[in-house]
Amino acid sequence: MGSMSIWHWVIVAIVVMLLFGKGRISEMMGDLAKGIKSFKKGLAEEENAINAPPPAQVTQNPAPQPTTVQDQAPR
Repeated sequence: MGSMSIWHWVIVAIVVMLLFGKGRISEMMGDLAKGIKSFKKGLAEEENAINAPPPAQVTQNPAPQPTTVQDQAPR
């Protein structure tokens, strides 16, 4: 009673076809495929961004500050 026979699946398939129609099911499968492709493309782009070498950093040395000579008292 708990197991589903082939006839149960046939009836379920017929009901699904009647509710959604052949064209609607193919549209849903096409949309699903496009979504999967977009997801994979996004993952690939993210991996490329992570694996890419960091941009070269240019460091600038600030100009040296002028030093002042202070008079010191002899010890």
